[in-house]
Amino acid sequence: MAKTIFITGASTGIGKTTALYFAAKGWQVIATMRNTQSAAELAENKNITLLTLDVTKPEQIADAVKQATEMGQVDVVLNNAGYGTVGPLEGTSDEDIRQIIDTNFLGVIQLTKAFIPHFRERQSGVFITISSIGGLVAYPFFSLYHATKWAIEGWTESMAFELKNFGIQIKTVQPGPTRTDFAGRSLVIPEHAAYTEMFDKFQKLFFNEELMTNLDAAENVSAVIYEAATDGKDQLRYQAGAIATGEYEKRLKLGAEGFHWDLDKAFFG
Repeated sequence: MAKTIFITGASTGIGKTTALYFAAKGWQVIATMRNTQSAAELAENKNITLLTLDVTKPEQIADAVKQATEMGQVDVVLNNAGYGTVGPLEGTSDEDIRQIIDTNFLGVIQLTKAFIPHFRERQSGVFITISSIGGLVAYPFFSLYHATKWAIEGWTESMAFELKNFGIQIKTVQPGPTRTDFAGRSLVIPEHAAYTEMFDKFQKLFFNEELMTNLDAAENVSAVIYEAATDGKDQLRYQAGAIATGEYEKRLKLGAEGFHWDLDKAFFG
């Protein structure tokens, strides 16, 4: 019997690629997104079912989980929906702050909570959340994004204690920079005049041409997600890509303080 994965934020990027990746492996995929009309390629795949879901709306979470579990057994839930902000905190609006927390953090918690009874009754299941290398290290001007991703990492590590006795695994995947349309579609860039010079220095290094032309393919991240979903290991974290692995290893080697000051010198001299 084919296994089933439930994916949020599946209309584009890593979510879409992962839906197609699992479908090609013979899985049944429930691909969710805010607007199902934007996913024609997924709709044509016989192994993929589309559902409408905005993870910031609790009533839609309840409805999507009900629909999914009525279809049959769900084996893996992939919390993928999310977006980022890069820029000075002073330039962000209150709505920016609420939206990123609601999407990247609260939406993950609420969807996971809604699925726990389904997994607990069967004494099996895997929760996977797409975190980021930004959940393990911190760069300038990503404070809100880091706040949500570091929160996800701590929440996941704690939840693993609660779920283990019910045969449920919970894991995170940390991609590095990935070749998707994230920057154009899901990245908010607040501005503030007081930080213009500093932000310009940061952007020239962080978004340099060499990095942008050597991004990891989204399919590589999907392969790591598949590994996390199927390896059966009690492993909390999976780095995806050479940049993510290298940055985390560097932080471990230098220590938290050393890594921070090394970045400060690199970006700002």
